[in-house]
Amino acid sequence: MQYKQVGKDHFIYIEKNEKVMDTLTRFCIDKGISNAKLSGIGAVKETEIGAYDTIKKEYIRKEYSDILELVSFEGNITLKDGSPFPHAHVVLSDHNMSTAGGHLFETTVAAVGEFFLMEFDNDAYRELNEDVGLPCICLENRF
Repeated sequence: MQYKQVGKDHFIYIEKNEKVMDTLTRFCIDKGISNAKLSGIGAVKETEIGAYDTIKKEYIRKEYSDILELVSFEGNITLKDGSPFPHAHVVLSDHNMSTAGGHLFETTVAAVGEFFLMEFDNDAYRELNEDVGLPCICLENRF
């Protein structure tokens, strides 16, 4: 992995055969980043995505072993159990330009992984919401 920091912005290049979510987690731990916005593009392989079944309160998971374009990667970093937790959704495209998308569990860079992390001052964290069945973001204000 390579990166360039300008203020609180980080341009991150995740290299071939590196795992994306693992690398972003380790980067945030190393840099002390607890809250951030994430975005990215690239080419990936060995990808697992999912969709949350709100009735069963579990993820439907699907694995892709092929090399796919990472058309869109959007997410955030918050603290979960005291550690930085990247939460991202992706859109992937195959060589027929057909797309699939969902919650990203993990993926590995196949060629390039170009990510932007915009750190911000906040104390957002995740805590299990029994009604939803997921660790949801907790913020200081309600509207």
